[in-house]
Amino acid sequence: MPNSHTEVFIHLVWTTSERKPLITSQIEPALYSCIAARCRDFQAHLMAIGGISDHVHLLIRLPATLTIAQIAKDLKGASSHLLTHRLSKPDFRWQSSYSAFSVSPEGVEAVCNYIQGQKQHHAQRHIKPEWEIEG
Repeated sequence: MPNSHTEVFIHLVWTTSERKPLITSQIEPALYSCIAARCRDFQAHLMAIGGISDHVHLLIRLPATLTIAQIAKDLKGASSHLLTHRLSKPDFRWQSSYSAFSVSPEGVEAVCNYIQGQKQHHAQRHIKPEWEIEG
């Protein structure tokens, strides 16, 4: 769709299986790099990524050719494959579910700031429950 223009911003959140604290500072850079690379492959603009040991948040701008379900499935699958097969983390699993929130263009900056500040928000217990996943 060469002439299509979309401004569809999606805040995605998903957790590790059983909310185990599996995302360590050692694997986080590779995990985030993998997610960013897959977003580029799909021409989905990754605007922010962040998280803590048991979950990850992303803000992406979806292209006209991609659904939320497609990108969530692929990003979770590719990152899980990286961790289990290439980084030798055989016990790593994502929970099967995810949350997705639409974000207005005016809300992009606030969501980006929230995502990039995940570690601080959780350490200080200043989270936005509506943007966090239960389970």
